[in-house]
Amino acid sequence: MTTLGDGVKNIFLAGIGAMAFTAEKGKELVDQLVEKGEITVDQGRQLNEELKRKTDESTSGLREGALETTMRMMTPEDREAFAAAASKFAAEQNAADAAKKAEATAEDVAEAVDEAAAE
Repeated sequence: MTTLGDGVKNIFLAGIGAMAFTAEKGKELVDQLVEKGEITVDQGRQLNEELKRKTDESTSGLREGALETTMRMMTPEDREAFAAAASKFAAEQNAADAAKKAEATAEDVAEAVDEAAAE
């Protein structure tokens, strides 16, 4: 049995798919125009970047809309459980990102020391 939440999720995923398809077809069109010489490569890059930006903005709006709809359908207890799970996930991701950043910084320092020693 499909729940209302599954329906919202499917609509959200369909929207994401439509945006990805639009971006892909837009890129193909720009590439064809560049190939035919109707626009320059730089203009094509600019069009591609603008298309990506607009797609990202639209996708972000879809995500927020789907989240709001889902949250409205939840009970207060479900919202609290979701918020706790999201908070835990965010903390884990932030810790993982901080560890990666620290590792990258340590590697940069090690490279700088090696370069200084080589000179």
